Amino acid sequence: MKTILRGLKTVLIGLLLAGCALQPAAQAPSAPKLIVFMVVDGLPQHQVVDYRDQLAPDGLRRFLDRGAWFSEAHYGHAFTVTAAGHAAMLTGAYPHRTGIIGNEWRDPATGELEYCTGDTAHTYIGHRTAKFDGTSPRNLKVETVGDVLKRMSPASKVIAISGKDRGAILPAGKTGTAYMYMSETGQFASSTYYMREHPAWVKDFHATRPADRYFHADWKPLLAEAAYSRSLPDNQKWYARGGSLPRKLGEGMDQPGPLFYATLLASPYGDALTLDFARAAIRGEQLGADDAPDILSVSLSTHDYVNHAYGAESRLSHDHLLQLDRLLQAFFRDLDATVGKDSYVLVLTADHGFMPVPEYSRTQGHDSGRLNGSQALARMNQGLAGQFGAGSWVKYISGRSFILDRKLAAERAVDLATLTEATRRLALAEPGILVAYTHAELESGSRKGQPYFEAMQKAWNRELSGDVDFALKPYWLIGSGTTGTTHGSPHRYDTHVPILFYGPAWVRPGRVDARVEEVDIAPTLSRMLGIPAPSAAEGKPLPLP
Repeated sequence: MKTILRGLKTVLIGLLLAGCALQPAAQAPSAPKLIVFMVVDGLPQHQVVDYRDQLAPDGLRRFLDRGAWFSEAHYGHAFTVTAAGHAAMLTGAYPHRTGIIGNEWRDPATGELEYCTGDTAHTYIGHRTAKFDGTSPRNLKVETVGDVLKRMSPASKVIAISGKDRGAILPAGKTGTAYMYMSETGQFASSTYYMREHPAWVKDFHATRPADRYFHADWKPLLAEAAYSRSLPDNQKWYARGGSLPRKLGEGMDQPGPLFYATLLASPYGDALTLDFARAAIRGEQLGADDAPDILSVSLSTHDYVNHAYGAESRLSHDHLLQLDRLLQAFFRDLDATVGKDSYVLVLTADHGFMPVPEYSRTQGHDSGRLNGSQALARMNQGLAGQFGAGSWVKYISGRSFILDRKLAAERAVDLATLTEATRRLALAEPGILVAYTHAELESGSRKGQPYFEAMQKAWNRELSGDVDFALKPYWLIGSGTTGTTHGSPHRYDTHVPILFYGPAWVRPGRVDARVEEVDIAPTLSRMLGIPAPSAAEGKPLPLP
């Protein structure tokens, strides 16, 4: 009997296993119909969590409560500025490969100023184009996720929108389409690099003059005064002009004009207008409407302007983040309705963090200050003159590099290595400069393991960077002004940014505390789309929960 039972058990097990084999294997989800890639310019990670209890339920908290987020996401390069960050995001590469070493830089050989997205061969469509306006990705040396996607899926669309030209052009890559805000007219425009004339949906959007509806609009604090106890009150002495709320846009003006349109971008209504244009792009281009995956990149510029003027520790910055959060909630819900909540992946990040205002840092006991660049050059040249003779041996500060006059060195038969080393020593004597490395050291890697050396290597480009790269001490900036603050260092307050994902079909919710880098986003999105990572990418797929 036992033998019969054992035989029946064996047969049953075999049938169960056969049944399992007949069931279809669990399939990985197909590629998202749309990647919505969002950048909040100048948003430090700490602001997202510091005000978490004041966020709307479906704005940034969509990521924190129901998405995946990385508590230790950083930029790995040292010179953390807008263009370098926007170039790294979707290429997966650091500035030493992308060629975007700053917002602007000087040609080391000629001294000519180069703008990151400048290209005099192209102009804005229907708008005046100034010499250093951004019109094409000519200076971007590598491909983006969108470039790979369009090569493998020609029917896919890549659209990038921003208040800043560099915030649109660099994420769009070589084959996407960029639209940027025109501060003279309150409109968004592309350039002749991308097309000869705007499509009908762009013309229809502007026909209603959407920017004008914010004329004389009030920017009032969203919450009661007591809710802002975690941020600094208005009208600090180190704030730029207009450092208080409420404020009326276009106050004292009779009608909208260039000044109003320019100031609009530095208010929550600039973000609102950008998101409205993004909605129009989704409808007009039918993004996410077919089986060819699309990418929409939206870079929201206002937070950067607010933080430059008042600091991320200000009530104005605090309130702006809350205002933006409500705008994002409405935009996300529109995505759910128009694209479909199970059809897209949403990513939100920032191009850099922000340094506290030096004067505020001083009240907190930090050694902080403002290094006047022209005065530093004068002191350094005076020191070099004592060793090599009179002359402007250090010609420029380009990004975070000193550029030497190599022609003068050749004429005076001065050994370049000796001049460079003398410049490095003088740089380290300047107040506010923490470390400095020479061209030869950065190229050879001979200082590996020294403070910030690897981060500075990633920010340094052999053809474009200067002769001596430097980094500032914590809480120091370069500038001759007396108000506001900036970014651009390898310190935590500048490198630590949010990386947030949402897309239930592809992303499980959870917090990840392992350190990750911004360049990891590109290979992660490439994997979701089922395409190879961009050829120059240095990151690795993020450890999503």
